Amino acid sequence: MSDNTIIYLVRHGQTEWNVQHRFQGHMDSPLTEFGISQAQWLGDALSENQIDLIFSSTSLRALKTAEIIRRDREVSITKCDDFKEINLGVWEGQTQETVKATFEVQFNNFWNNPREFHVENSETFIDVRNRALNKLLDIVKSSTGKSILIVTHTVVVKLLMAYFEKRIIKDLWNPPYIHPACLCKVEINNEIPSILLHGDISHYKEEHNTF
Repeated sequence: MSDNTIIYLVRHGQTEWNVQHRFQGHMDSPLTEFGISQAQWLGDALSENQIDLIFSSTSLRALKTAEIIRRDREVSITKCDDFKEINLGVWEGQTQETVKATFEVQFNNFWNNPREFHVENSETFIDVRNRALNKLLDIVKSSTGKSILIVTHTVVVKLLMAYFEKRIIKDLWNPPYIHPACLCKVEINNEIPSILLHGDISHYKEEHNTF
């Protein structure tokens, strides 16, 4: 068995609130038909790949995506709150247009100065990084040589990939864009990570306006 550990890091498929440009956070909305297709396409692309462990955010949009990608593998899905999306407090369920008009400073911080973002009842980006990264490192430490699928959310994907890239949080939202059901792949060899894919959507089988 190889000592190389493989991490497949995936954002959930497109949801109804994605299409409506609503902030989701810890709230949830169902996958669209296109979101289900996105997950199926990624499942097709990974069908011949070994997957030993599957972890998912406890949000239903992520769990559904993980189930679709898993297909008929006899691998259980471990539900994990540490991989939930950033808690957006009073923003959750509101459209981006409404939030931008009502919370101008914090809306700007969210996209341009993430370290300073905070609204009522929300987490900070640092809170999310700490919980998600600590969990990921624990999983990697106990799973040397395994192939690990993690299905999560945009902010979590961005923060975990920033760790591997050594990207500063100020530049968090720089490309690549994290499309629904896109794939990031990181190989870890002797504790040294190599990014093999980042925001890859080559498995998409049709174009669509996606968020």
